[in-house]
Amino acid sequence: MIFRSKIRHDELGFLFKDGKFVKVLRAGKHYVSHPFKEVRIDRVSTKEVSFSGDSLREILKVDSLEEEAEIVDLSDSQRAILWIDGRFETILNPGLHAIWKANRELRIELIDARSVEFKHPEINVIARASAASEQLQVFVVERHHEGAIYIDGKFDRIVEPGWYAFWRKMSDVKVPVLDMREHTIDVVGQDLMTSDKVTIRINALVTYKVIDTRQAVSAAEDPNQALYRATQMALRGIVSQHELDEFLANKEQIADESLKILRARAAELGLTVVDLGVRDIILPGDMRDLMNRVIEAKKAAEANLIARREETAAMRSQANTAKLLDAHPTLMRLRELEVLEKVASSSNLKVVLGDKDGLSDRLTRLV
Repeated sequence: MIFRSKIRHDELGFLFKDGKFVKVLRAGKHYVSHPFKEVRIDRVSTKEVSFSGDSLREILKVDSLEEEAEIVDLSDSQRAILWIDGRFETILNPGLHAIWKANRELRIELIDARSVEFKHPEINVIARASAASEQLQVFVVERHHEGAIYIDGKFDRIVEPGWYAFWRKMSDVKVPVLDMREHTIDVVGQDLMTSDKVTIRINALVTYKVIDTRQAVSAAEDPNQALYRATQMALRGIVSQHELDEFLANKEQIADESLKILRARAAELGLTVVDLGVRDIILPGDMRDLMNRVIEAKKAAEANLIARREETAAMRSQANTAKLLDAHPTLMRLRELEVLEKVASSSNLKVVLGDKDGLSDRLTRLV
């Protein structure tokens, strides 16, 4: 019995009889006899990048694919980077691979994966490609950030912004990344009790920076949350030592005391606290009404005191004026003339003064 098969120019056929490889069928027509045998032809397209599988090693033992492909045999600790026509194509796994030439320029780089970290001049290109994700674990440290590399749970080094890649299944790699710029924490709704047993609510604002990346990622799971709790405890400890009036009068000083305590805790977390400010102090409703009445009473007393001082000053001025007029009769006469001038200017009254018969004295008495 004759079996006929046609292999296209972009194909190869692998002929098997009774499950055993016989030969490679290249482009053209082929006639295969198969008396009482099971015949199978596996077709592969040379348009694809590569061919690999359990049968490839058996095929290469019988026939050669040197004209059609580059053969790469990788051990468990090896990887290969495949470039086609100058462009990154993929990363080859351990095993036997036939890379089809197909009028393409191939470049194959053998890599030792035992070094765990993958370093390459074109790491940005390779790490961005989806074809590399199966083999590489990629970490990106953004601008203004720092990363801490841990390999199998052990600290390796601090890294600056850039791309970092590690071989999968070779080691357990973690790269926590921290922002090195200033951060702010809003500590809101913090209910605290003063030493005179008054409950107040405080809203505070904390500004901090990371100064030791390794310390920050190892001292606490979440440095931001740890500093938040430390701020709450610092404020609680300081406020409980002061009475309400003292706290309200020296808010900034108490904030400075809390800042000193907080900075000591922040240093243990690899952080530095730039500033701690108390934004709002909210009193309970009844205490707020009582404080308003106290302030109102103080302001009323101050206003009354100012009025009494003004009255006293006015009376003292009048007494001094009276003494001066009594000692100088001429000044008294000038004062009388000023009064007459004001009366005359406010009406149509015409005043004529003379010295005969005491006219001015009578007119003054009349007015």
